[in-house]
Amino acid sequence: MESNQKDVFLSRREERLGLLLWFRISRFYNQSIRESNQHLKKWNLTAAQFDVLVQVGSYERLSQQDLAEKLFVTKGNITQLLNKIEKMGLIKRDQEWKTKYISLTEKGQQLFQEVVPDQEQFQSAQFSALNTEEKKVLLKLLKNLQK
Repeated sequence: MESNQKDVFLSRREERLGLLLWFRISRFYNQSIRESNQHLKKWNLTAAQFDVLVQVGSYERLSQQDLAEKLFVTKGNITQLLNKIEKMGLIKRDQEWKTKYISLTEKGQQLFQEVVPDQEQFQSAQFSALNTEEKKVLLKLLKNLQK
């Protein structure tokens, strides 16, 4: 095989490997979200609502803009999500001049205390097929990809 053909072959092989990795990561992520949503049904929460609960509960008060940035969503998406969670009685919103702040209600704080440890344990268990060293290697590799 000529050098140029060999380079093309290796390039395609590498491309295919990258594609297989992307599909595997995507499938794992989708499966994880489905299982998390199923687990969170005990508390009538979706994974997105749980994320809000965790972010707001980790701070005493958070601006709506900061929350949107932490969750990587648009202002429109965060508004819809917050409206639903507010109707559930889990958060309250206060406005100071142009800035909207979100905090947990007493009901939201109680749910935070109940659901967060249980969900963290559930999510962590999704990696139980890996030993500690494998988990560290995977974490390092994923960090490298994110750079």
